[in-house]
Amino acid sequence: MEPTSIRFGGGATSTVLHPLVAVWVGLTIVLIVCLPRRYVIVPLLLAVLCIPKGQVLVLAGVHFTMARILFLVVLARWARPPLAGSFNSIDRVFMLWALSASLIPSLEWMESQALVKNLGDLLDAMGGYLAIRFLIHDAEDVRRTIKVLAFIAVIMAILMLSEQLTDRNVLGLLGGFPLTPDFRDGRIRSQGAFEHSILAGTFGATLLPLLVGLWSDGRDKVVSALGMVGATVMTVTCFASTTLGAYAAGILALCLWPLRKKMRLLRWGLVATLVGLHLVMHGPVWSLIEKVDLTGSSSSYHRYMLVDNTIRHFGEWWLLGYKYYNNWGFDMWDLSDQYVAYAVTGGLLTLLLFIGIISRSFAAVGTARKVVEGNRQEEWSLWCLGAALFAHVASYFGIGYFDQMQFAWFALLVMISAATAATTTSPVAEPMSETDLVCSYSAD
Repeated sequence: MEPTSIRFGGGATSTVLHPLVAVWVGLTIVLIVCLPRRYVIVPLLLAVLCIPKGQVLVLAGVHFTMARILFLVVLARWARPPLAGSFNSIDRVFMLWALSASLIPSLEWMESQALVKNLGDLLDAMGGYLAIRFLIHDAEDVRRTIKVLAFIAVIMAILMLSEQLTDRNVLGLLGGFPLTPDFRDGRIRSQGAFEHSILAGTFGATLLPLLVGLWSDGRDKVVSALGMVGATVMTVTCFASTTLGAYAAGILALCLWPLRKKMRLLRWGLVATLVGLHLVMHGPVWSLIEKVDLTGSSSSYHRYMLVDNTIRHFGEWWLLGYKYYNNWGFDMWDLSDQYVAYAVTGGLLTLLLFIGIISRSFAAVGTARKVVEGNRQEEWSLWCLGAALFAHVASYFGIGYFDQMQFAWFALLVMISAATAATTTSPVAEPMSETDLVCSYSAD
């Protein structure tokens, strides 16, 4: 029997585009075309992350979200200028993952509507990543991007506080978006411009380490302080254990700074601890997920069962994914775990490539930190990028990114790719000898 929880070809049947959004997008396109490359990231991220996904242009049955339109404009401008340097391992693994995540589900379903949907996902992933990659080249671009994200956090925090006070999301007036926020156990779960409250909170939670790094830089303390307040408000007002856990994970990673030279020992110690717990616990070690409840109303048991069923049904999904995962148990259709989602929809290859993106990103941060060892500010900035990455890794156990939150994730990967590439490819300048100095003047 075909799964009843999945249908392709749905969504808006006609264009949903508020005039204010149309003007906003039009102005953003003009700025993308006219501004110098280094400043384009500002209007792009403001539009992509703040415009709800429900604002969509439908042409011949094909859905073009505002993000897709803007990414295509950036890529059109990028037709000739190359990226800064060659692709590194993070970029290559990401491209392979994007292809796998789109191709394998199409092979599994063998439906034209599924192919259209997966091509749209490929445009979001590959187009979004490449567009942001073109705009972020060096440490100064990374700092500028974090400042934009801080400003967005402040805007979202104001909107989410308004939801708590008025029980209304003003963005619902644009259309294609709920006017009334979700409730759980008598609490309003604010969501701002995001498709789900957990995703809104995750944006704030995973942003905190980047803002700490910006604060430490010393040049933008006001922006970073306001951003940290906004990020915290976003984390709290969505009332979800996933976001609080990601927030705590980011802080924990920052606190591990004194152990930065002993991370290998720490990693193997963690592996040994998990193996030991698995041997002595009454249940599997992944049942620890069930114990996480930071709000008193979490669906932690559901997250545990997602992981448990995925492991137990490995033989069904490992090759091309598995379309009948909803039959594994109650509410198993709700893939509120990014690792599980990529496993059951894209097979083992997609899951391994996704883990590969994370692994290569951590490795790049570690290698770059060793290269700049002795320069405490650069070391700390790289460490904060790694801490933000760790916060995302933690959040993925409780939610999958299916709205503009995925572009915040892409932006982090690009920042890591650009920052680490610039560090590892730039040789350390040595003092010039008198002979070299004379030769230099002679050549001039």
